[in-house]
Amino acid sequence: MKQYIHVTRETRQKLMKIFGCSERMVFFALQFDEKKGNSDLAKKIRKAAYENYGILMNVIPALETLHDHDNYMRQYLPNGAVLEFNKNNGDGDVYIHGKCVRHYENLFWSDIEGIQNWAMTLR
Repeated sequence: MKQYIHVTRETRQKLMKIFGCSERMVFFALQFDEKKGNSDLAKKIRKAAYENYGILMNVIPALETLHDHDNYMRQYLPNGAVLEFNKNNGDGDVYIHGKCVRHYENLFWSDIEGIQNWAMTLR
């Protein structure tokens, strides 16, 4: 899951001044850039960002959810999994690459988050 450190503009400017680096370098460090965000300088910038009230954020991929006329809710996950929930009877299915890998009966809305998290791990 993609991560970044959220800081205010003032904090970014403070980090640039402390480390004598460009704004781009601060962004590379805070965005955990694969090439330029792994240097010793980037690690120091991240540590200082945390000490200045930086917040570690996780980027959650967008999920497309459709509520169809046939009273089904379908979610299309970034890994290719499809979740299909029947709103009439509470049943649900998880598909990966067109194959049903799990079936649920009598689901509650509160169950869906756990199903989504499990389905996101499929390959």
